[in-house]
Amino acid sequence: MTTAASTTMLSGAVSSGAGSSGTGSPTTGSSTSTEGSSTSGAQPGSGGNPIADELPVAFTPITGRVVAAPEPVPATDGMIHLVYELQLINVLAQDVRLDSVAVRGDGEDLLELAADDLPSWMRVFGATEPGTTTFGPGQAGLVWLDVTLEPDQQVPARLDHVITATPTTPSEPLIPATLTETIAATEVSTAEPVEVLPPLRGPGWVDGGSCCALTAHRGAVNSISGEFFAAERFAIDYVQVDSEGRLWSGDATSVDSYPYFGTGVYAVADGPVVAVVDGMPEQTPTVNPTGLELAEYGGNHIVQDIGNGRYAFYAHLKTGTAGAWKVGDQLTAGEQIAELGNTGNTDAPHLHFHIMDSPDPLRANGLPFVLDEFEVEGRYPSEDALGPLLEDGGPVPTEPGIARSTQRAAMPLSLDIMTYPGG
Repeated sequence: MTTAASTTMLSGAVSSGAGSSGTGSPTTGSSTSTEGSSTSGAQPGSGGNPIADELPVAFTPITGRVVAAPEPVPATDGMIHLVYELQLINVLAQDVRLDSVAVRGDGEDLLELAADDLPSWMRVFGATEPGTTTFGPGQAGLVWLDVTLEPDQQVPARLDHVITATPTTPSEPLIPATLTETIAATEVSTAEPVEVLPPLRGPGWVDGGSCCALTAHRGAVNSISGEFFAAERFAIDYVQVDSEGRLWSGDATSVDSYPYFGTGVYAVADGPVVAVVDGMPEQTPTVNPTGLELAEYGGNHIVQDIGNGRYAFYAHLKTGTAGAWKVGDQLTAGEQIAELGNTGNTDAPHLHFHIMDSPDPLRANGLPFVLDEFEVEGRYPSEDALGPLLEDGGPVPTEPGIARSTQRAAMPLSLDIMTYPGG
């Protein structure tokens, strides 16, 4: 629950920086190379993807590719989500304003981000003003996409992206006054999200900063070793509110004021430990840590191989509670493996949890996952509404009209309040 190279919570409300609180450095506000980006999408004209070769031959002043092909995942809102990022580059020697981005699936219109929507869903690298939708000469950026489908709707096999943009200086016929391009064709993954147990037990667990809005976690698409990675695409920062809806009481700078500090953390699946760090000190709540190395952002943590190229990441664990494990030790689903702490890049006790496609928490792409069975107690109406929860301990009014529901094989959404079996 803090900055861009770590595992942030509640969209940066308790974070120090633009990223998240687990692993990486923010792209926003920095110059980033577009070469060598990790992507499962298509660069038009590259010939690297047969789908892209089907697009008409045309000059495209804005080029695009997806960071990773989306994997469909059912969520607690009853919808199927396709969650991914679109990288755009302006190849012209003039400013170009992005006016809209539309997503088509197998030729059907699925999503459109109009001019009013784009500032909330895109970032231009190196931009000096927030909310800009204008790319300078040679400038690049990202658009975050969340395509939602009805549960009985056919998941498309292919996605195309239609963008409209306005150049500063048109030059017919190659650069018309309004550019309309179809770019970044990509397949949709046929993989199914892994089903796991919850990593915690009991009531009142708040999903801070996960899918699918542009939270600090989702925004942490980081340039690592010359490539883009979105390790925290589906990451959750867990905090717990009590029966009165309070997060803490007493001295906010003491971990003992957070009743859930030290609660058990449980293995979500069977599989061996592939990395473990212990011995890092607890941070002071409400204080943004400084001087951390990139590898220290996750604090005390465990990485577990849960099979089929998927790895579970449990971060910010309490000092001394992960050290019982060593690489190669076998973890059993439902077994307590550590305690929730406040180590690394964090300014309030929480558990950062996500599933990724690599054992390296930095050089990985986040993968969707579903929890086998749990209850949604309610939901907070917005991240802005969480200010009193963080600043004063709460309680904070929840969103009206959200009935308690039992969920099976569903992905939690940001701001969900959940009860997990046991505890």
